[in-house]
Amino acid sequence: MSPVPAAIAKEIAGLRKAVRATVPARTGANLLIGSWNLRAFGDLTEKWNAGPKDSPKRDWRSVALIAEIVAHFDVFAVQEVRRNTTALRFLMERLGPSWRFITSDVTEGDAGNGERLTFLYDSARVQPSGLVGEIVLPDAVDRPATQFARSPYAASFTSRGVEFILTTVHIIWGKNAAARVPELSAFAQWMRAWADRTDDWNQNLFVLGDFNIDRLDDPLYQAFISTGLFTPGDLSAVPRTIFDDDKSKHFYDQIAWFWDTDSPVLADILTGLSYASAGSVDFVPHVFAGSTKNELSWRISDHFPLWVEFHLD
Repeated sequence: MSPVPAAIAKEIAGLRKAVRATVPARTGANLLIGSWNLRAFGDLTEKWNAGPKDSPKRDWRSVALIAEIVAHFDVFAVQEVRRNTTALRFLMERLGPSWRFITSDVTEGDAGNGERLTFLYDSARVQPSGLVGEIVLPDAVDRPATQFARSPYAASFTSRGVEFILTTVHIIWGKNAAARVPELSAFAQWMRAWADRTDDWNQNLFVLGDFNIDRLDDPLYQAFISTGLFTPGDLSAVPRTIFDDDKSKHFYDQIAWFWDTDSPVLADILTGLSYASAGSVDFVPHVFAGSTKNELSWRISDHFPLWVEFHLD
């Protein structure tokens, strides 16, 4: 691979400065978790600048910019990793030797869209703690269960003595929003049942990913929070996609955990962690100057990355 061109190195440095102005610095007392739907993250044009006739348009430059954002976090959930892992492998190379990944197999069938669900983590700060698996719904008494279009994927991690479990998901998409409600409801019910099993491996459960929720307080959002899942208020004001504007705001992506709904004072059910802050990273002004948003969506993504910071108690 040829060295990074000077202009791209300058672009990466500019993005690094912007991310540092938005995302808290990693310290010995915090944990930074991210989530990002990376549009069709599969193949890669193996040059620094993809030309007009090259396909895909995502190239080394694109992934180097993606890596610059991911590198500011401890553990990161990625949705839409495809069967082809060329871009994923290059991303890991850019992140460096301390970074590892855990990924699901592809969910087969048309609805699965050839996608994997993936966790990236910096092994200098976070280590897997043993649990990994996909969520499979049990059959009903009189009929087989309809499984998720893309099986949610869970993995447990530990950071400086505190264990937590991340479950990432990419809920089925469709213009008929009502068709998404059954998956959202089934997922929320599954996670609540898991949280309530006192003899299970279920400490510090988090859900994160693309839930394809159109609006706050619409039926999709109500299905998502129906069993006690809540997202921090800091995430209510940030856009989810690069195409959002004041007239069209979506809430597709979420990071959430359970609250104690039986408590007279709303309290999160976390052990060894306390919520600190949350937000997103707006990369649009800092990369691929002169590109349209549609072009940018295929080079980087159409979604913004979300993040949340916890203090380690």
